[in-house]
Amino acid sequence: MLQITINDRKFDVEKNNSVLKINDEVVLTDIAQTGNNSFHVISHNKSYNAEVVSFDTTQKTAVIKVNGNTYPVTAKDQFDLLLEQMGMSNLNSAKVDDLKAPMPGLVLKVLVAEGDTVQKGDNLFVLEAMKMENIIKSPGEAVVRSVKIKPGDKVEKGQVLIAFNQ
Repeated sequence: MLQITINDRKFDVEKNNSVLKINDEVVLTDIAQTGNNSFHVISHNKSYNAEVVSFDTTQKTAVIKVNGNTYPVTAKDQFDLLLEQMGMSNLNSAKVDDLKAPMPGLVLKVLVAEGDTVQKGDNLFVLEAMKMENIIKSPGEAVVRSVKIKPGDKVEKGQVLIAFNQ
């Protein structure tokens, strides 16, 4: 699931196989790529010409042009939303001391060690919760001060898992 923001309006978007859901409503679309960054879209019996003008994978932002109108677009994936839920969405400007477990679960892999330098978005560890593997990413640029977990550990929501220095 992605949360897409266009002109300050948020849309929850899911795509499974050929089914597109926007805000839990199935939307029937026909999308054909007409060039490197251009597409022809038919939805709700209307035709649209769309072009990706620019795309920044790091910031998860884009500028798209639809039928001559330009729109800024931002995307948040499940990990961005989870960090936001944990109160860690603007960590580049805030000091990060500890990373706490967002939910109870089982640590499957630890991908960092004490002393490692991590960038925002780097994978830190894999947490299995509710039979799903969740890759927990770094909330910001920091140095790992201590890792308080190892594979096989069971953790509780709010438990300190990794401590950082900035």
